[in-house]
Order: sequence, then structure tokens, then C-alpha cells
Amino acid sequence: MKTMNEAVSGDPVRRYLLALQDTICDALKHEDGEADFREDAWTRDKKGDGEGGLGGGGRTRVLEQGAVFEQAGVNFSHVRGASLPPSATAARPELEGRSFEALGVSLVIHPLNPHVPTSHANVRFFVAEKADEAPVWWFGGGYDLTPYYPVVEDIVHWHGIARDACAPFGEDVYPRYKAWCDRYFHLKHRAEARGVGGLFFDDVNEGGFERCFALMQAVGDSYLDAYLPIVRRRRDTPWTEREREFQLYRRGRYVEFNLVYDRGTLFGLQSGGRTESILMSLPPLVAWRYDWRPEPGSAEAFLYECLEPRDWLEKAD
Repeated sequence: MKTMNEAVSGDPVRRYLLALQDTICDALKHEDGEADFREDAWTRDKKGDGEGGLGGGGRTRVLEQGAVFEQAGVNFSHVRGASLPPSATAARPELEGRSFEALGVSLVIHPLNPHVPTSHANVRFFVAEKADEAPVWWFGGGYDLTPYYPVVEDIVHWHGIARDACAPFGEDVYPRYKAWCDRYFHLKHRAEARGVGGLFFDDVNEGGFERCFALMQAVGDSYLDAYLPIVRRRRDTPWTEREREFQLYRRGRYVEFNLVYDRGTLFGLQSGGRTESILMSLPPLVAWRYDWRPEPGSAEAFLYECLEPRDWLEKAD
């Protein structure tokens, strides 16, 4: 990440993100067929020029107890602050003493059927400013898939869409962001991946604002193409109570990652963000079991095989 002298504006990013939230919510509502999103529009009084707290606001949208989606949250936020929290400045000491503005859409989909994977996506823009100095800005985002009973065809499809979204920006973009995703969504204390990956990027400003904004849009616009075909293939697969129990057990890994490692969660909580919106990513039901291990050769054991990072597109091409 470099300090850029280029003038930037969050206005076009805000318009895009609001439209993206609408598009994704409409598509998920249609796919579910029964439940609808409820919206909680919120604001903060702080203007970003005082001591502590955030200014700005957002739209939190949550769909609950649907026919397909047990819980789906799609959030837009646009916040400002006078200083950055420790989670943001720990690796970037040059950001200390700067005010900031952050915009993003973040979503997590927890399906009811254990054969439909959980998915997560996020696209965001960040700018930190200080008087008489050039602004520091960057884009971030990506999406990742967390299956319980993985199907290789689905994983290949997911990564194929991710690769195609990145292709206009260079042949090296997908491999780099795929590897970054594998590193990021890794539970160190479990020595295992959260899921089968996808894309992750942060602190991106190489090539200027327009290129980076276009990259973020390509990722955001491709999410539904990556996820919905998988939902449609697996939503009617019969499932058992044993499979439901395994889904709830694996959801525990999701909770562990989000509360221990996730940058967005830590940033939001440390900066005084809106707790209900931040923790929307957590599943409605979850279970832990002491030292549980899958039976060798079982469908549950196959998940653990798929959690090993690999090039999913190598044999598909």
C-alpha cells in the first residue's frame, strides 16, 4: 500500500455499494421464496472530529427463518472517525493520528440445508486523512465459501467465477488473491482452513483509483453468479439430523474465526461500531463438541480433505 497524491471521492463508491446491497437482497429474497429482509437504518451522531466514537450510518438488512436461508445478513455502512483503532494501526503505524472514512457492503449467508454452503462476501473502500499530507486510501474485498458437505463441481464453479472476475486486471490477480484468501481464512489454533477459499484482497491502491474501484466492482458484481447456482443445485437435497448436527458443529469454526481473527469484526468492535450489525455475521444456531473427529472415509471426513488449500481449477481447465 502506498500513499497516493491522487484526489479521491467516496461518492461513486457509496452509490455503487448501495445499489449492490439492493441487488443482492432482491436476488436472495427471490431465491428463498418465503422470507424477506427487514431493514434497520441507523445513524451515529459523531462527525468524526471529536474524541472517540463513529459518525455516519448504514443499512442493516437481515432475512431470518426462510425456506432456504436460515439467516442472511447484507449490510451497508459508511462511517467516519477521528482516529483509527489499534486493529488498523498495529501493522500500519503511518496511519496514527489520521481521521478516516470507511464504506462497505458485507454479507454472510447461513443456509438451512447442510448441503448448501455458507458464503461470505465483502467489498470496501477506506481513506485516512491528515492535514497537509496526502490521503492514504485503499480498496479491499473478496468472497469465500464454507461448505459442510462439499461437492467438487461446486467448488470449481466458485473459483471459476472468481478467476473470471479478476481476469481483466491481470493474469496474476486471481492466483494472488486466491492464495491470500487461503492464508487469511485460516484458524491458527485449529490448524485448519475455515472453508474452501475464494478471493481476499486488502490495502489495494496500485494502478490508481479508477482501476481499483473497477476491481472492487468486478468482485462485488460476480458474487451472485458464483453463489446462486450452487444454492439451486443443493437446496432440495434431502438431509438428516446427523448432517444438521455436523453443520452446527462446523458453524462453530465460523464463530471462532470471526471473533478471534476477522479484521472487520475487530475493527468494528474496537472503533465503537454498531454491535448488532457487526455480529450479524454469526449463525443463529451453533454447537461445539469436545475433541470430535470424523469417521475415516465418511462424508464428514471428506470435508477435511477439501479444506486443504489447492488449485481447484488446475484439472478443470
